[in-house]
Amino acid sequence: MADKLKDPNTLGFLEAAVKISHTSPDIPAEVQMSVKEHIMRHTRLQRQTTEPASSTRHTSFKRHLPRQMHVSSVDYGNELPPAAEQPTSIGRIKPELYKQKSVDGDDAKSEAAKSCGKINFSLRYDYESETLIVRILKAFDLPAKDFCGSSDPYVKIYLLPDRKCKLQTRVHRKTLNPTFDENFHFPVPYEELADRKLHLSVFDFDRFSRHDMIGEVILDNLFEASDLSRETSIWKDIQYATSESVDLGEIMFSLCYLPTAGRLTLTVIKCRNLKAMDITGYSDPYVKVSLLCDGRRLKKKKTTIKKNTLNPVYNEAIIFDIPPENMDQVSLLISVMDYDRVGHNEIIGVCRVGISADGLGRDHWNEMLAYPRKPIAHWHSLVEVKKSFKEWQGRAASFDSESSSPSPKPPPTP
Repeated sequence: MADKLKDPNTLGFLEAAVKISHTSPDIPAEVQMSVKEHIMRHTRLQRQTTEPASSTRHTSFKRHLPRQMHVSSVDYGNELPPAAEQPTSIGRIKPELYKQKSVDGDDAKSEAAKSCGKINFSLRYDYESETLIVRILKAFDLPAKDFCGSSDPYVKIYLLPDRKCKLQTRVHRKTLNPTFDENFHFPVPYEELADRKLHLSVFDFDRFSRHDMIGEVILDNLFEASDLSRETSIWKDIQYATSESVDLGEIMFSLCYLPTAGRLTLTVIKCRNLKAMDITGYSDPYVKVSLLCDGRRLKKKKTTIKKNTLNPVYNEAIIFDIPPENMDQVSLLISVMDYDRVGHNEIIGVCRVGISADGLGRDHWNEMLAYPRKPIAHWHSLVEVKKSFKEWQGRAASFDSESSSPSPKPPPTP
């Protein structure tokens, strides 16, 4: 140790190091550079990463996936590795304290949880006059809408998809348990009853302002309780709603996935009872299917346009190449559009299928995965574009205006 201290080179290095620690201004420039290079040479991190070779298959799909940063490939350069922090609860940020409650989601759940009461009605079909007789009997435990702790309820009745024929009961003053006992007649052939829905909207009458909606009941299957040959009494929970639901129609499509080929086929079969978007009382519908991944649209494809119809038939297949390992990351947004030659194309309604979808959209997707290579077809109800789709809708509208509009299917040659 003493011999090392007597070495003039060692003494010179230590002397320079002492001067650096005291930040003395008389240190020669060459000494500072030599010390800096010495420290950098012994402390710099040497890392080497290799990128796994990916097959050329599904390259177009993987190119659109969001890139992830791998910590092992980060080069710190000339900086020293950060010292490990000691665990302590003082001054630590707790993310759970800063989480904001979702206004739309939580409020919607809380509103849906509100008790809106029950309604009692009966159905019977008169075969001689070909008329469906709806009898509104009574309502029970309605919520109070007035300051006095009561309501002035009445009921509107529709037989969807026809909204032109609207019937309603009398207004019952200051009661939460009204007894209506009124009959309403809807002329309709018996063969069409399977495609009809009964829509009941319960309102609170207000003399000086807009009437408040208490809730609604939608009976999708008129034959739910009986064959309608005799009068059948039905009790239903009134679902919370702030505005009357609009029946936008339904779409039937099938899903089929081939795991070995990584190919997803969606076959648009047909639509029925679409909402009329033109002044003629019809629409010019086509279907647009968007492939989504983590909220980003990767691809979109369209069907042909069907002119002047509310019940179009397509039977057109739309194919996407998706690797099996990415099937749990993607979803499909199916939009039924109304083609407009002059202005922007309008959205009639949408539905979504995928792991993250709700209700039938999730069940249809899971059934497709459970039975590979087999087409699975279902009817899906169209819904309005939700707030979560507002930004996507703006991007889709601008994208459609820039791209060429789909051309109508040419007529068959004679």
